[in-house]
Amino acid sequence: MQRFQSGNKLTAEQKLKLLVEFGTRTSGEIRLDKLLDIIAQQISTMLDVGRCTIYLKDIEKNELWSKIAHGRGLEHTEIRLPLNGNNAVSIVARTGEVLNFPNAYEDPRFSMDVDMVTDFRTHTMLAVPLKNNSGKVLGVFQVANKSDGTPFDKNDEGILTLLATLAGSSIEIAKLYQDVHVAQLETIYRLAVTAEYRDQQDTRAHLKNISIISYLLARALGMGTKDSELIKNASPLHDIGKVALADTILLKPGKLTAEEFEVMKSHTIYGGRILEGAHSKVLKIAHKMSLYHHEKWNGKGYPHGLKGEEIPLEARIITVADVFDALCQFRVYKQAWKTDEAYEYILAQSGQSFDPRIVAAFKKIYPSIRKLYSHISVNQANVKSAMQSG
Repeated sequence: MQRFQSGNKLTAEQKLKLLVEFGTRTSGEIRLDKLLDIIAQQISTMLDVGRCTIYLKDIEKNELWSKIAHGRGLEHTEIRLPLNGNNAVSIVARTGEVLNFPNAYEDPRFSMDVDMVTDFRTHTMLAVPLKNNSGKVLGVFQVANKSDGTPFDKNDEGILTLLATLAGSSIEIAKLYQDVHVAQLETIYRLAVTAEYRDQQDTRAHLKNISIISYLLARALGMGTKDSELIKNASPLHDIGKVALADTILLKPGKLTAEEFEVMKSHTIYGGRILEGAHSKVLKIAHKMSLYHHEKWNGKGYPHGLKGEEIPLEARIITVADVFDALCQFRVYKQAWKTDEAYEYILAQSGQSFDPRIVAAFKKIYPSIRKLYSHISVNQANVKSAMQSG
């Protein structure tokens, strides 16, 4: 990666090289956090600065936010600034102007708040607006402290403005993909709640628990972060087929008759039909989970009596997560089991109901699961105590 020194004016050849190099590293990345991280790294290297921070507008909250800050003291720290504030970054975001401070602490528009919570001291600072193709300001690129100790000059302003221009459309596309992804996950969650709330006291807790367990199981099985996230996001839909069941069966407090149990089993078929033909990866996984999550490793499950690895891996994972949490939850037809009792049941069913490899993974993650459920028990006890005292 080439560094452009402030004392040298960019030639046409250098500008072209900069465009190609920067574009190559940022094109094709649609994950917003990853894209911003790449951009901040490239800017830090190109301009040879002590810190680069990328701020984006949050219109709903009337704020600027940043989780991407390359430089000493700010890694993995979220920064939020009021959009209508008097600090330099907010001013740039509102006006679309460039601000260049040769001595940051002497300018009243510079806020020392960030420096005060880190071991970094800003000496020189440059902030330029991040705009889309239509000129709308999306955020701010801010750099501080050139390695040679000199103030930022017009050449630096031109370079950073050029990089902001190149990055604008990529960031806007990544934000759009993120919004679509968030909307998809919210839709999935609300569909799952629709199916689950009819026979559970705390639907959100159940969905959260099985999502966490499914993710941890996937990671323990050696899956990558992306695939594990897909399993986590798909897991709440495993019981979507319950929307087709009557309350007389779903909410029956006693044991189901043989005929009623046959109807109950049909929720797997209904779930499969609801999600059949889905094109997105997360819904394809949810389809496998909903259709096969009651299959058993020994072939004695339903609806198709699949055995062993005939059962999709995603379904084998959600089966363990779902059964464990279901045992730990109160139902109209049973009391909640203690966490360790449910754990022993999972171990005992290895090679019977459950894939032994997944049971081994569950055993590996159980200390984390046990800690999760101990917090849940404490919270439930506090709520119960508060209700009784009130």
